[in-house]
Amino acid sequence: MADLFDSDPKAQTQEITGNTPRPLADRLRPKSLGEVIGQEQVLGPEAPLGVMLASGSLSSLVLWGPPGVGKTTIARLLADATDLHFIQISAIFTGISDLRKVFEAARMRRQNGQGTLLFVDEIHRFNKAQQDGFLPHMEDGTILLVGATTENPSFELNAAVLSRAQVLVLERLSLTDLERLAQRAEQELERALPLDGHAREALLEMADGDGRALLNLIEQVAAWKVDTKLTPDQLATRLMKRAAKYDKSGDEHYNLISALHKSVRGSDPDAALYWFARMLEGGEDPRFLARRLTRMAVEDIGLADPQAQAVCLQGWETYERLGSPEGELALAQALVYLALAPKSNAAYVAYKQAVQSARKTGSQMPPKHILNAPTSLMGAQGYGAGYQYDHDAEDGFSGQDYFPDNMKRPVFYAPVERGFERDLKKRVDFFARKRLKRNS
Repeated sequence: MADLFDSDPKAQTQEITGNTPRPLADRLRPKSLGEVIGQEQVLGPEAPLGVMLASGSLSSLVLWGPPGVGKTTIARLLADATDLHFIQISAIFTGISDLRKVFEAARMRRQNGQGTLLFVDEIHRFNKAQQDGFLPHMEDGTILLVGATTENPSFELNAAVLSRAQVLVLERLSLTDLERLAQRAEQELERALPLDGHAREALLEMADGDGRALLNLIEQVAAWKVDTKLTPDQLATRLMKRAAKYDKSGDEHYNLISALHKSVRGSDPDAALYWFARMLEGGEDPRFLARRLTRMAVEDIGLADPQAQAVCLQGWETYERLGSPEGELALAQALVYLALAPKSNAAYVAYKQAVQSARKTGSQMPPKHILNAPTSLMGAQGYGAGYQYDHDAEDGFSGQDYFPDNMKRPVFYAPVERGFERDLKKRVDFFARKRLKRNS
């Protein structure tokens, strides 16, 4: 019986497919690293893998990138290029007992003079204990680990594993990369796709940067019996558009909400609407977006436009009353308002500085002149003595100090010369001059 983890691709193909035609994606799998389309940032002569291979020194790696960009292919070709025995496992289907067998086989192989490249797909799905199990075998050279993950390794992998492996970021394939892949597929199929120029471009866009998805789509299109080239509308009728990559709890969630927030902060309503729509199309909860819009109003617009917060809350309430899909329009309108509103984080910065100051100064008492004296004992202790009632002052401002006696008066709030804060700045400056004059 063959080893459960036997990695001979020819044996696997014969065993799995028999006489069944091999899928196009399998037939077009690159035979060498030079045939890999895209990923020049890691495979080029001056890129990390290019330099490692040229020097004959390959280290353990973590390949981080979206699906269908060549992680498995690159790992297999690295083993071929370095004469290492290739073993592939998936963290989804592999347990501790399976790992022990892999490590023992690699140890025996090493004693016979051959190294092992262990490729672990979805490595982030291993728990901490399982990840720790790789460390001694990485350190003594029993295995060279190549892990693949679609999730951010900074969050999903142990620091100990990351310290022993270099993280390489693989990028989604560009339209140019996908077109090269499509041409290679047509050469393999020995016929052109029955698509006009616009439909061909639409097909590439449907793949959404995923090479494997493109080849699957091409295989479907190539099987159609048509007499004329199809238009984009005809293509869309025959093919379901691939859902955009979006994980509401993973990297894509945080990447897109960051893009949305920064587009609003950068006063770009068009970009903001694009990222807003991307998140909704990906299945994001509109209530999460409503909450985030309200946060933007407080954090990035603040008192430059106090109405912004109310607009967000009204949009949120409208969504709750209308529901989806009509309610999203109210959130979109609030989004446009935020993007075009004057921006200020002065109150936000002031609040953070006040919190830091409060933590630093500890439990200092307020000055006695602003403390109430409900008992005669407290009055005898000086509570309330010397307090000046601001309404009794001619201009309604006493100019007294309200900070602790031993604390130098700080300045937290510095309004900007934008929007409503222009008026607030005038008031801040007015009271500062009055206070200086009264206390001089």
